[in-house]
Amino acid sequence: MSDASPGSGPGLRTGTLGSADIAFFVVSAAAPLTVMAGVAPIALALGGVGAPAGYLLAGITLAVFAVGFTTMSRHVTSGGAFYAYIARGLGPVAGIGAALLALIGYNGMEIGIYGLLGSATGDTGRALWGLDIPWLPVSLAGLLLIWYCGYRSIDFGAKILAVLLVAETGILVLLAGGVLVQGGADGLGLASFAPEHVLVPGTAAVLAFAFAAFTGFESTVIYRREARDPVRTVPRATYAAVAFLGTFYAFIVWTVIQAFGDDAVVKAATDDPGGLFFAAITTYVGAWAADLMHLLIVTSVLASLLAFHNAINRYTLALSEGGVLPRALGRIHPRHGSPYLAGIAQTALGAVVVLGFGIAGADPYTQLLLWVNTPGMIGLMALMLLAALAVPCYFRRVRHREGVLRTVVAPLVSAVLLAVAILLIATKVHLFTGASDLVNTVLLALVPAVFALGAVLALWLRRHRPEVYANFAAEPGASGSPGGHDDHDTPRGPGGDRPTDPHPRSEACPQPTSS
Repeated sequence: MSDASPGSGPGLRTGTLGSADIAFFVVSAAAPLTVMAGVAPIALALGGVGAPAGYLLAGITLAVFAVGFTTMSRHVTSGGAFYAYIARGLGPVAGIGAALLALIGYNGMEIGIYGLLGSATGDTGRALWGLDIPWLPVSLAGLLLIWYCGYRSIDFGAKILAVLLVAETGILVLLAGGVLVQGGADGLGLASFAPEHVLVPGTAAVLAFAFAAFTGFESTVIYRREARDPVRTVPRATYAAVAFLGTFYAFIVWTVIQAFGDDAVVKAATDDPGGLFFAAITTYVGAWAADLMHLLIVTSVLASLLAFHNAINRYTLALSEGGVLPRALGRIHPRHGSPYLAGIAQTALGAVVVLGFGIAGADPYTQLLLWVNTPGMIGLMALMLLAALAVPCYFRRVRHREGVLRTVVAPLVSAVLLAVAILLIATKVHLFTGASDLVNTVLLALVPAVFALGAVLALWLRRHRPEVYANFAAEPGASGSPGGHDDHDTPRGPGGDRPTDPHPRSEACPQPTSS
């Protein structure tokens, strides 16, 4: 089944993905095993035994954000997700700035992870076979593998991610089961959730790491054109992903604390953060499980790469349909129904960056991963903040039947919480990068700089290509509008909205038109 209009050529494969499929993409992008084994020990070392609560708090914040986010998804059906919502709520200038930030942010997240792929493969080779595997050939091979999987149909990728995600979460569940059955080092307890362990200065650092662990959860709406019954499927997938990640992260970190004991886990995490989970699973399950975990970390990274690759391709597709990027990038493969030219462009960009770091002799983890990922992560969180602000602005201007809790209260509460989270990450950015103050300043400055560049592009489009600028905040279904396709058969009003939506009501927020 295709979403192409008559005479427009092949389109994406509509009606392909269910809630579980989309949730697999989202959770895979977060790479739970990699986040737990590679990052959670640092959160424990900095935040102490109250670290599990940090993951729950982050999950609750993003669940509140999802309330307004998914409500707006029923009215704005563009495949552009964040930037489409921001354009509809805050106007085309903010929307195009957000579009460029989204494109750079998602690319930064994925390309940096190719460094992690090389680093993790090297660690696995040394741990299991005593081999010194160079990272650059591994990263380049990963680029080709991910390109091929993205080139194939979306359901092909969903099946791969389902297998990989079950495997990586399964090994963590195996570890947790071993700890629970054996009762941990000192018996099982709930000290991690006691106020005296949660309300401590180190929790700020834990929250910074916790929010980073959810990166990519918002990409559910990017797949609405390929979803079955997107009005129901997309919100279900969003809530399922947030609920799973928040509770799963908190549960796994708590079980590792039980594995070592409240008094010993912080020292263990500080002395050997990279070996904490491997030591725990060796003790409670066996050395064979530690070997398997090494292998599954590599597949966890591959799953994350594929999920980000598919999300980037669909953002690129939406921007090309909107006229901001070259139209050629919006071509759909006639057999696989994939935006294959967008995938080629993304892979080529990744190859250039990875080769550049390799030729410069950079470290794949501390430089390629951390330096490229960090502005991407902060950029995506900034997009969430803007999207949260866009929700009440959008609903103030249109007639609708949504409640005030969904359209005003939840979005504004989440905006405040996200602003605090971004501030926490910015002030703790040295914990992510391990870089100098100069490097950290540059990495942080990239986010507002990219958004500003997008705003300048918007002003240029308003002057030189007014039809692209005017259509940017238009609802899909209008010619040349972002996303280029409407998931619903409901007749639309003059502005592209459903009949219950048009009719201006307030000038309190920026107008999403060129007038």
